[in-house]
Amino acid sequence: MDLRCARMLCVLCFILTVQAFTQERFKEVVLKQLGLSEVPKLHTRDLVDLVIPEHVKNKYMSMLKRQRVKRRALPSLAGILRGIPGHTGEVLYSDTTTRQKLMFDMEGRIPKNSEVTMAELKLFKKPLDRTNLPAKQSHRPVSNARVSVYWVQQQHDGTNRTSLIDSRLVPIRESGWKSFDVTQAVHYWLRNKRRPEPMFLEVWIEGERLGSYASEMAKAVRFTSQDPKDKALGKPELVLYTLNLDDYGSPGDCREEAVMGKSTCCRQKHYISFRELPWAQHWILEPAGFQAYRCSGGCPQPPRALRRLGSGQRSCAVADSSALPIIYLVKRGNHTEIEVAEFPNMIVERCSCVTDGEALA
Repeated sequence: MDLRCARMLCVLCFILTVQAFTQERFKEVVLKQLGLSEVPKLHTRDLVDLVIPEHVKNKYMSMLKRQRVKRRALPSLAGILRGIPGHTGEVLYSDTTTRQKLMFDMEGRIPKNSEVTMAELKLFKKPLDRTNLPAKQSHRPVSNARVSVYWVQQQHDGTNRTSLIDSRLVPIRESGWKSFDVTQAVHYWLRNKRRPEPMFLEVWIEGERLGSYASEMAKAVRFTSQDPKDKALGKPELVLYTLNLDDYGSPGDCREEAVMGKSTCCRQKHYISFRELPWAQHWILEPAGFQAYRCSGGCPQPPRALRRLGSGQRSCAVADSSALPIIYLVKRGNHTEIEVAEFPNMIVERCSCVTDGEALA
């Protein structure tokens, strides 16, 4: 990698590192990537009854899963958090969507000095009650329902904000356990300033496509709830996979001494919350934030006699990065549209020492 390329990869990392500089410069990077001159001026009416279209949701989930494959560590330890006794786990119905609320008491359940590498929400789908099925219609059959899992963040003003975590098609006529990847929700909960409150999730059950027939078919899908009155087997479970960082610290990631500037070049955690950036909180819909990381620490310097003429100091810089999928709002005339894009070089994957045109391990 030449020095010019290394510097390009390091630009975003540098922007996110300078505290007083972060919001404005980060905004410039996002606007430039989208080809915009300014943040869209959004009104309250643009945000009322906002629904992410299925094709946008599916494209976003596809991008997310492709990136997760690259970043996920191998789980080494599983712990199960079961439904909370006494919680109602209420189920709400509407014309097009069934919503099931879940709550998990997380405090004290994650071992100290460990990292949650993966989390699964396991839901037990009850056997199909055919009396709940609508009368057959002449058009093409409906075999699946769209099941989406959202993390619910309770705001200070009493309102809730949801973030899409996982979404998949579930066969309507099959029963048994169904698993959803909710790693992102657990990471959001860990960063939430209002801990130790429980983690709240919502399960949305919708038709696999538009139309009243698909919506009616989806209503036949029932998962066991957390309600103690629900006597069905298989209460919702949250399965956590963790790594003990004393034994399995990721190579190249900073330990505590690195934060104090006492270590060699490494990758340090650095979380960016879109919900806390005033210009982004209503414009960028998903994700709520992301772990950007940044490069930290010093680099050993070669003896002066071995340096080439004109070469400078070795410094810690980004050696590899990956993209971040984002769902955002676009203003076109008097109406608002929802789009998805993949932003390159947003997440630092690896740091190394760079000197005069060469990246050294």
